[in-house]
Amino acid sequence: MDATKFNIKPVFGWLQAKGVVSDFEMLRTFNCGVGMVVIVDPVCVKELLELVDGEIAIVGAVEQIGKEGGHQVVVENFKEAMHPLTSPYVTGDRTSPQKSLSYKDSGVDIEAAGDSLVSLIKPLARSTSRSGVLGGLGGFGGCFQLKAVEQEYKDPVLVLAADGVGTKLKIAQKINQHGTIGIDLVAMCVNDILCNGAAPLTFLDYFACGSLDVNVARNVVSGVAEGCRQSSAALIGGETAEMPGMYEPGVYDIAGFALGVVERSHILPKINDIAVGDIIIGLPSNGVHSNGFSLIHKLMKKTGLTLKDRAPFSKEGLTLGEELIKPTRIYVKSVLPALRSGRVKAVAHITGGGLLENIPRVIPDAVRARLNAHWWHVHPVFSWIADAGSVQDEEMLRTFNCGIGMVLVVSPEDQAEVMNTTRAFGAMVIGSIQKRPVGGQRVVVDNFASAMDFTRRMPLLPKKKVAVLVSGNGSNLQALLDTTREAAQCMCADINLVISNKKDAYALQRAQKAGVPSLVFNHKDYASREDFDRAVSEALEAHKIDIVCLAGYMRILSAEFVKKWHGRLLNIHPSLLPRHPGLNAQKQCLDAGDKESGCTVHFVDEGMDTGAIILQERVPVLQKDTVETLTDRIHEAEHRAYPRALRLVTTGRVRLNQHGTLMWYS
Repeated sequence: MDATKFNIKPVFGWLQAKGVVSDFEMLRTFNCGVGMVVIVDPVCVKELLELVDGEIAIVGAVEQIGKEGGHQVVVENFKEAMHPLTSPYVTGDRTSPQKSLSYKDSGVDIEAAGDSLVSLIKPLARSTSRSGVLGGLGGFGGCFQLKAVEQEYKDPVLVLAADGVGTKLKIAQKINQHGTIGIDLVAMCVNDILCNGAAPLTFLDYFACGSLDVNVARNVVSGVAEGCRQSSAALIGGETAEMPGMYEPGVYDIAGFALGVVERSHILPKINDIAVGDIIIGLPSNGVHSNGFSLIHKLMKKTGLTLKDRAPFSKEGLTLGEELIKPTRIYVKSVLPALRSGRVKAVAHITGGGLLENIPRVIPDAVRARLNAHWWHVHPVFSWIADAGSVQDEEMLRTFNCGIGMVLVVSPEDQAEVMNTTRAFGAMVIGSIQKRPVGGQRVVVDNFASAMDFTRRMPLLPKKKVAVLVSGNGSNLQALLDTTREAAQCMCADINLVISNKKDAYALQRAQKAGVPSLVFNHKDYASREDFDRAVSEALEAHKIDIVCLAGYMRILSAEFVKKWHGRLLNIHPSLLPRHPGLNAQKQCLDAGDKESGCTVHFVDEGMDTGAIILQERVPVLQKDTVETLTDRIHEAEHRAYPRALRLVTTGRVRLNQHGTLMWYS
């Protein structure tokens, strides 16, 4: 390139003269009068010059680099071009050497920090690649070929969202844990575009700091990459801005930008379709997520607690920093199948504004959402915030997610199907759509105070030791294992033992994989049913078991065993008891022409499926159902119902008295 062809502005002469900046540093740091370079075929030059409206000039040509190598960009005659621009600002004696300023002197080290970071994050970006991504990092923009997804859409619409993580960043920076804050960033963006029904395609991140710490930035981007993998979004670019003087040492800010696509006919919310009687499904949060942290920082200052102190609400004994840094849940993979089915009318991401202000964004003015806080699990962190900060219930509901990270609105007819597809995140019905009284609230949350009281007692409740008795596959065992190990479910229980009467039951493999002890008792080794049950009971007592769950346990229990474990023995049955007790319940249901079926979790007594019912979950019986298809649908319901029922028992909200009557406690 020939610098004499540049239109170099006087400001560059002043900068070079006053800063004694070298030619190389000028060309590496500033545009030096060239805002954009266009490379064209020589035969097109004349046409291009005629087409472009504005300042344009031919400044150079592309040449082959010789075998000896060299710079990819060579600028000739720069000193000569700059001389008339620097001369007016050169004063005094310049014979003595003067220090030459560089970008590095200002606090920005492109070579040592910037280039190093790029080399570290390129593999992270590649790990998120998906069909449609063109090129890699390093370009001026990230490219995605829509043709890669066009077969999935007839009339695709692009959806974009931008967000940050607010003052949760202070938590990461104070405890020096930066590996998950990037997950929060992705979650805040991709969860938002889900509310329009969109599937994430790509993601861009922005990282700003005063002085670039390569390791910190790399850890942040590793979290971004993990969030992208969880949401199937490709990390196709970003920006790292090093701005000395703008941020204190160790402080940084981040922002994210998500692009998604949705079929035009599936764009949400479908506000005009929402009607009185529609069902509200909630997906549990992972704690505070990424909103309300300004209030939390104020609370920390008020209480004098530090992030290194043990969290008063943590059953795992974690510090406040470790609890509060837990990443925001990404709901893409569990919610997207339901969205694509067209069965969901609206989705609300519960962020700043809480339940009270986010749900109204997706429902008509004429209706209201009525929720029952007893139907979900309010994480103990929220009761701690309320108590330590004297925060009123309405303020809690307006500031925090209070245990629900995402809300779906569906018709009653679609409830079962949507619940099936969202089971992975513990979906639960938390309310319904009602007619809104004139001037009435848009969202009403019943029983929030008592739900908060219950969570206050949660950290004081000892974990119950649970044994599961199995004979076969053990899918209900798996559901119990998964939920008891998930802190957000607040189960107050551990699965400590698995017992089977069949040595080849697949459930035993599930137990082994989960690291849970298992025992096998062969009934042929015992003279009677009573002897067999005594041996099982002795094993339960040896492991100090509190509660026994029957999960596909194909044995009739002795009266002695049932009496011994009265009030501590649960079973799940594949029908809506008292209808269709005993074997072949699904066939009984189809033969009877029932329109609905489901499952029942109940305490076990001496009768055949006659014990007190804890809860039931219903599923529709479809016209073309067979025993197999109905069984599959009921199994899905069982995997939701059994953990919920066990939670009611382990947390003391339901008990069986000596007369076999169910007793409920708030």
